[in-house]
Amino acid sequence: MTPIRFLHHGTLHDATGAHPTRTLLDWLREDRQPRCTGTKEGCNEGDCGACTVLVAERDDTAPGGVAIRNVNACLTFLPTLAGRAVLTVEDLKPIAAAHGQSAHPVQQALVACHGSQCGFCTPGFAMTMTGIYEEHCSAGTRPTRQQLADDLAGNLCRCTGYRPIVDAGERMFDAPTAPIDRAALRAQLDALAAEAAPLTLDEFAAQRLARPDARIVAGATDVALWVNKQFRDIGEPLWIGRVAELRRIEVTAQALHIGAAASLEDAWRTLTDAVPTLREVWQRFASPPIRHAGTMGGNVANGSPIGDSAPVLIALGADVVLRRGAAERVMPLQDFYLGYMQNALQPGEFVARLVVPRPAEGTQVRAWKISKRYDSDISAVCAAFVLRLDGDRVAEVRLVFGGMAAIVRRAAQAEAALLGQPWTEATLATAQAALAQDFQPLSDLRASAAYRRKVSANLLRRLWLETRPDDPLPAEDTTVWTPRLTATTITITPEVRP
Repeated sequence: MTPIRFLHHGTLHDATGAHPTRTLLDWLREDRQPRCTGTKEGCNEGDCGACTVLVAERDDTAPGGVAIRNVNACLTFLPTLAGRAVLTVEDLKPIAAAHGQSAHPVQQALVACHGSQCGFCTPGFAMTMTGIYEEHCSAGTRPTRQQLADDLAGNLCRCTGYRPIVDAGERMFDAPTAPIDRAALRAQLDALAAEAAPLTLDEFAAQRLARPDARIVAGATDVALWVNKQFRDIGEPLWIGRVAELRRIEVTAQALHIGAAASLEDAWRTLTDAVPTLREVWQRFASPPIRHAGTMGGNVANGSPIGDSAPVLIALGADVVLRRGAAERVMPLQDFYLGYMQNALQPGEFVARLVVPRPAEGTQVRAWKISKRYDSDISAVCAAFVLRLDGDRVAEVRLVFGGMAAIVRRAAQAEAALLGQPWTEATLATAQAALAQDFQPLSDLRASAAYRRKVSANLLRRLWLETRPDDPLPAEDTTVWTPRLTATTITITPEVRP
């Protein structure tokens, strides 16, 4: 049995005998002695952020050799913490005391700015803000209000309102600094490293081959919902996060190689560095705590028709590399999905990595997400488009939609209506009509079928507006709402050009 030993509150804790799907939230509130009840249970599904904690691990590329990220304790299974450190709201006072302060700068700022009313959500906000504080203190920078808003997207408050909380995010940098002692933390993590030695890729492949029915688990951002909400027994998990080779991301001149266990945050950052127009989809994919724990490989392997990774990856022409024992095979990601929640994996096989070719020069890439909430919501429709013009004609096109069918897939008839044609409004209208033949979407709680049909056609028009050869509109002119955050107000200004 692999030891489950991790640090909390400066103390080593052993949870080796715990059930493999016991969450950190339940351990903190019920099992730990003395109990740490500052971390709250709100939704128990990673949406509200009341249970937000920080998890630290060894990372030679991070400041002080320690990466510190906020995650949802309600979705964090204890085995994923082996060899790591957990920081909760109870840790803030001793961190402050080590610097001769009675309260942490985050706590001081929340009090000064009246950033809490009922207080239920406050510990989660405080821990996310502590993560922001650590990131910017180590870099010698201060976040903008928009950066604060983006970083706080995984935390909800029902009664305080976000202005005073964002105010506190700015104010916390005015106090004398009180950073975490990363050198001391790294020394403790080094001492744990031998116990949490990673598996090699070959070892994991052998385990998977021997246990083809085991449930592969990485960040558990989806699987934990099966346990928390559906009370399902997932059997004995197979932890892919311990495979260092699968957490790597390699960037070459031709392609991006994203390991199946690389975090969503790291994977999306890499994609956005290569294709800057993907930034909005990155920021709107779930929330920072989910992106820090979940993996792009898991999002792809899960195969949800409303997963936001697959449309972008398929549009970019990504391949998926599958491994079974010592053998690997490669297939286009668009061929990986066979039906609703069905894929081409053979028994004992697993997703090893994704290979995403860099777009050719002159290629235009767009991706848009439509949902009821701007932040931290499930897509009604997610669309990703790749377009390359030769003069005024469409030389290459891929139109990929999520939320429109049982699987994420390309709009073949709409693509055929565009390919080789002049990129005009008349051609656009033909493609929009063809799109109605490509998909027969369902109605559900997120959107009606009619709405999805209308939105998908409108997104094609937006693509044309931004890429038409004659007077293309810049992206900011096709965005209906542009939030402008000031020190005291949030003004929503419509900005639309016809």
